[in-house]
Amino acid sequence: MRITQGCFSFLPDLNDEQIAAQIEYCLGKNWAIGVEYTRDPHPRNTYWNMWGNPMFDLKDAAGVMMEIRDCRKANPENYIRINAFDSTRGWETVRMSFIASRPKVEPTIEMTRLETGGRNIQYTHVTRY
Repeated sequence: MRITQGCFSFLPDLNDEQIAAQIEYCLGKNWAIGVEYTRDPHPRNTYWNMWGNPMFDLKDAAGVMMEIRDCRKANPENYIRINAFDSTRGWETVRMSFIASRPKVEPTIEMTRLETGGRNIQYTHVTRY
């Protein structure tokens, strides 16, 4: 199963050169870059672990790529996501988000649907690693 979340989710995985190009685009718009990681990529898991603080004053993609490489080394079997934040309106708004790294073996998320009385439908999700 291939987890699809964020921008570029239905394209082949980006290589480091392509990731750096996207980061340069974000930095050109003065967006802050944040690196996050998780083992649980479930769509309802919106709170991933932060890899350091968002990088607000960065001007070069090399700094972000260094953080991504360090995060990959420390978390080889996790998903790594890049978020670009825009603070021009006084609050942080995610303008771009994409998966920069994924584990070799991805988990399977199974959904069970149960129809109950009164036309109610209940869903249960199970993640199998």
